[in-house]
Amino acid sequence: MSKYKPLRSEGAKFSVLIEKKAVWISFILFIICLAVMIVSTGSGSQFISPIDVIKVLVGKGEPTYEIIIMKLRLPRIVIAVLVGASLAVAGAVLQSIIRNPLASPDVVGITEGASLGAVLFIFMFGGTVSIHWMPLTSIAGAFLVTGLLYVLSWKKGVDPLRLVLIGIGLSAAIKSISYMLIISGPLQLAQRSLTFMTGSIYGTSWDKDVLTLLPWVAILLPLTWLQSRNVNIQALGDEVASSAGAHVQRHRIGLLALSVALAGAAIAIAGAIGFIGLMAPHMARKLVGSSFGNVLPVSALLGAIILLLADLAARTAFLPNDIPAGVLTAAIGAPFFMYLLYRNRNRY
Repeated sequence: MSKYKPLRSEGAKFSVLIEKKAVWISFILFIICLAVMIVSTGSGSQFISPIDVIKVLVGKGEPTYEIIIMKLRLPRIVIAVLVGASLAVAGAVLQSIIRNPLASPDVVGITEGASLGAVLFIFMFGGTVSIHWMPLTSIAGAFLVTGLLYVLSWKKGVDPLRLVLIGIGLSAAIKSISYMLIISGPLQLAQRSLTFMTGSIYGTSWDKDVLTLLPWVAILLPLTWLQSRNVNIQALGDEVASSAGAHVQRHRIGLLALSVALAGAAIAIAGAIGFIGLMAPHMARKLVGSSFGNVLPVSALLGAIILLLADLAARTAFLPNDIPAGVLTAAIGAPFFMYLLYRNRNRY
């Protein structure tokens, strides 16, 4: 029995081989994600049992629980899923097209560029322009830093190690600019920006946050999955991809744009939450191999689960304090990054 199932459109204009193992792993992770969402929704200063949470979600819960869940907690849970999935997929795309296991939005400076764009939006338009426009400024900042990174890294091509090293330095420089703005600005805006730079999904709402991010994720994730074949070809190297008839540079720019847009939109809402884009793709490849069609859904689910668990721990382990989720993802991700550096010490 074949372990692959072909999926073709009419006229064979679109076709993809779906690995049955990846489908089962994705299904299991989806169930785990739902379970974590339910437990996380019920956890907090007032614990609500999973049964009561489910009753509220199907419209048969107690009115008191309904206010707590639907108004206060569920928007935060949904944002955690959307942000975690977006950052994980953005990292998976970067690692494939750059062909470097150390690549991720926060390592190469995309996160800091998007954060700077969002901080500039807060200082220049905070309170006067709708927050629904903030993803555009965040994405613009991410694209600006990515373009600068490519220019600085170019030397008869872009060497993966050079790109990562320059990205780390550029990230530090951009972060210093953001902190300079925070220090020099009004206290109220500075506090909001500082929380944003740390990475937090505290105080999210349906209209300001979920409805702002959801269209970006709903459009960009399927578009990225449709580019799976191009991502797989990019991972083989420029010479092999060119000999296979691929338009290497054009595809790379398009994939990079999708990755930057996903990361920028997520960062505009949740702030500079780091290392999810680094960890989730590595975990996904351990589970389903290197084929991007399999890696993308598994990475998205793992990213959502990681951020859900980090946020759950951040807001329950230190009650009554609500610690930014970015603090915990950094605490986990930094040792993981050091492990990757050690494992790949002889690669270059």
